[in-house]
Amino acid sequence: MTETNEQNNEQRLDFIRQIVANDIKNEIWDERVHTRFPPEPNGRLHIGHAKAFCLNFGIAEEFNGKCNLRFDDTNPVKEEQEHVDAITEDVKWMGWDWEDRLYFASDYFGQMYDWAVQLINDGKAYVCDLTAEETRKYRGMLKESGRNSPYRDRSVAENLDLFDRMKNGEFPDGTKTLKAKIDMASPNINMRDPVMYRILHAHHHRAGDDWCVYPMYDWAHGLEDSIEGITHSLCSLEFENHRPLYDWFLDALGIYHPRQYEFARLNLTYTMMSKRKLSQLIEDGLVSSWDDPRLPTLSGLRRRGFSPESIRTFCKTIGVNKFNSTIDYALLEHCLRDHLNATSPRVMAVLNPLKVVITNYPDGQTDELDAINNPNDESAGTRIVPFSKELYIERDDFMEDPPRKFFRLAPGREVRLRYAYFITCTDVIKDENGEIAELHCTYDPETRGGDAPDGRRVKATMHWVSAKHARDAEIRLYDHLFTKENPEDVEDGQDFTANLNPDSLKVLTGCKIEPSVKNTKPLDRFQFERIGYFCTDTDSTPDKLIFNRTVGLRDTWAKVQKQQQDQKKQKQQKKKNNR
Repeated sequence: MTETNEQNNEQRLDFIRQIVANDIKNEIWDERVHTRFPPEPNGRLHIGHAKAFCLNFGIAEEFNGKCNLRFDDTNPVKEEQEHVDAITEDVKWMGWDWEDRLYFASDYFGQMYDWAVQLINDGKAYVCDLTAEETRKYRGMLKESGRNSPYRDRSVAENLDLFDRMKNGEFPDGTKTLKAKIDMASPNINMRDPVMYRILHAHHHRAGDDWCVYPMYDWAHGLEDSIEGITHSLCSLEFENHRPLYDWFLDALGIYHPRQYEFARLNLTYTMMSKRKLSQLIEDGLVSSWDDPRLPTLSGLRRRGFSPESIRTFCKTIGVNKFNSTIDYALLEHCLRDHLNATSPRVMAVLNPLKVVITNYPDGQTDELDAINNPNDESAGTRIVPFSKELYIERDDFMEDPPRKFFRLAPGREVRLRYAYFITCTDVIKDENGEIAELHCTYDPETRGGDAPDGRRVKATMHWVSAKHARDAEIRLYDHLFTKENPEDVEDGQDFTANLNPDSLKVLTGCKIEPSVKNTKPLDRFQFERIGYFCTDTDSTPDKLIFNRTVGLRDTWAKVQKQQQDQKKQKQQKKKNNR
């Protein structure tokens, strides 16, 4: 590679990849690259986590390094094996492989305990009897120094004895903690004698009942990285102020010291990214489960019909920054449409059926018509679509008294049926309430395949389904879960649930779909022609077909970009006018 090409390549790297490249160039870490993705098994992963692990696994892949999957399972009260299983499934689904490097914080509990004893022996840790509330008061405020605990000066021997008895379960929960002895006057509140261990008489999903004391996240996090030989410890920005504490622990112990770097977490419009608040939605019955298709969880996105390729493209597109920002959901949908358009087979489905009877079509006859599976992929081939005397079309595709720019079916008007024939509406049949019950039409048998031999043209092509061959289906139409771009934007006394969208899910029954989908499997993806992209739901069975709308056909990202550009121009013009 020439020097110019190397420089151009470096300019394309985000700031973290640039750090890694420089470290390799300068032979830091013996030219090793070893990252990790450390989720807590207290819930499911969401798309924000996908950004994090795509960064960690991606860097390892790009720089011929390694990436561990490690569960930070330090809180037995909230963690469960089912979350461990779900998280591993999500990471695999996204296409990443940790090989044989699956680790747990609980694997290191013994080593962490020994290091805590080392700090006690060095006079750098002590057992404290302050309650949680008292500890908060003694810690002080951001602009106000804290106060030393009255138990800070216990002897090494007393601290060793008390910590051993804490481990052996002699004291009730919450009565004692082990704290690091650092600086109660530090401007960084995380350095004011932070808690290292608390007492919890709780069953651990892996360690069982072996422990009565459990490490705090801040104590465990850096130690785990050290044990595993991590080179680049990548965290989101909220951990930036915790880095000095991690450094202090590692230096006080004199052990291998990885370097931590922080990046901005992902925020999406109309979306809640707090795992605690997502859990609240589930517990309060406001959504069905962690895999509810309205949630940003990977299991929810998968069930809705998102592809891992589209999520990885999205993560690559938004990049890695040092500052927090909010990404428009339309960009995620744009990445999704691009992939689904290229890969999804086409089918015809009618969501709001209106019966059409072709009066001049022979009774009992069925035509088998060729339909293209995917116009963007010749290898996808074609399928057979049956055509018969009675059909279903979308009710919105007919108007008895159409306005000027309505080009679809109307009395006396001719339109094209996709892959089939030209038809002309000759009669409108209504029920006793005056509602349209069915249409009578004629067809031109010379227009088979959708083209007229005499060259005449029509202004509309409509999808349809043969009534005799159609399969019944339930269609679930999903929309944003929240009505506001920022769900946290609420009035006093309200919480984020005040912005829940009452129309985030609409269930349509009695829908009709072509018979080619009869053997569909859960999570199969399709484009319903002229309607949008859909996915077979996990609840679907051969006897009850259920499809979820993944995303509509219309791409709104270009419109969003134009609006953003117009707003930018307006601001620039306003600045000029104010000079």
